[in-house]
Amino acid sequence: MRIKSAVVSGYTQLARLDFEMSREAAKRLKWFDYYYSHGCNARLTCRYFGISPQTFYRWKRRYDPRYPDNLEDRSHRPKRLRQPTWSSELAQEVLRLREKYPRWGKDKLCELLRDQGRQVSASMVGRIIRRMKEMGVLKEPVPNHVSARKRLRQRAFATRKPRDYLIKETGDIVQLDTLDLRPLPGVTLKHFTAHDVVSKWNVMSVHRQANPPAADRRPFS
Repeated sequence: MRIKSAVVSGYTQLARLDFEMSREAAKRLKWFDYYYSHGCNARLTCRYFGISPQTFYRWKRRYDPRYPDNLEDRSHRPKRLRQPTWSSELAQEVLRLREKYPRWGKDKLCELLRDQGRQVSASMVGRIIRRMKEMGVLKEPVPNHVSARKRLRQRAFATRKPRDYLIKETGDIVQLDTLDLRPLPGVTLKHFTAHDVVSKWNVMSVHRQANPPAADRRPFS
């Protein structure tokens, strides 16, 4: 008695009845539909679909008509994840210091912890901070940066001099520039810079508002 294997026509459609396949898995399923319907010719299948034999045989080892989900891409996440090696007491101390000094990074916080006699590295402090951010325990402050403020409209007190304006002495033309400073969350200061084009002097000051009284200090008069 001789037993021959056979593939039922349309088994690819049957495999999709109970399982919603992705586009990539459906494409791989077509490989084997073509493979079994053409005399199990692997080289012909590879040439027809433009794939390498190594790719075909790798997926063939995983393929099972009863479990079409084997053709799905597997997660690349490691099976064994690195577990935290720090104590809850250390994590609470890092959280307290970070909330007290929100602008300090892991290196500065590491020095504070070492001053307390704790054996800790900067990389461990960084992992603790990242872990607390992922858990939602640590809230990041507003970014402390200096950004140029874009003027949307012209103002009467910020008009340009005409091109043929003759510069005679110091103070005839003073260039003013403002920047936003955010030293603390919710605190915004205005940084003024006045530059005299004749003497090349620079005068800087900080105020709470960017208005004409704050800018009109006449430093070059």
